[in-house]
Amino acid sequence: MAKIAVEQPFEDVKKALEAKGHEVTMFNTDEDASGYDLGVVRAINEGYNDEFDFPVVSMKGMSIDNVVESVENRLNQFGV
Repeated sequence: MAKIAVEQPFEDVKKALEAKGHEVTMFNTDEDASGYDLGVVRAINEGYNDEFDFPVVSMKGMSIDNVVESVENRLNQFGV
């Protein structure tokens, strides 16, 4: 089971990932989020890729199903 951080206010993404068996925590972008296997954010700002100490998936332009699929693909890449 992966520890995933999901940016507020995307509770629907949190619920979808929890349904897949992941441990999901909500966070605000201005918080210092760390210690997660993966993060899900609204969009990745150019130049701010070092904002987190874990890989992130951007939800920009994706459905919830696409986000869940992308998260699972990334986790598989990293062997989580």
